[in-house]
Amino acid sequence: MKEDHSSLMTRARAQQITRVLADPTRFEIFERIARCTGELACADLRGGLKITPATLSHHLKELNDAGLITARREAKYMHLQVNRRVWREYVAQLAKLA
Repeated sequence: MKEDHSSLMTRARAQQITRVLADPTRFEIFERIARCTGELACADLRGGLKITPATLSHHLKELNDAGLITARREAKYMHLQVNRRVWREYVAQLAKLA
């Protein structure tokens, strides 16, 4: 069952995002997607990463499951972007802890 990402940030969800971003490769992937003002083609994302397509797919699934990114398929291509609303909620949740 896919998690509903429409509600405000819960403690469990913030912990999930923190766990997902703790992986250095996954964090780098997230950074690359976040640097784009719009969408980033998945094919463009892989350049420079020393990982297999299967590993990239796994990392993207983790980011998507945490609600950090959205993916849109166009023909055989995937287009990715950061879910800015979830990111803002996550940052706000972290700020409450500080």
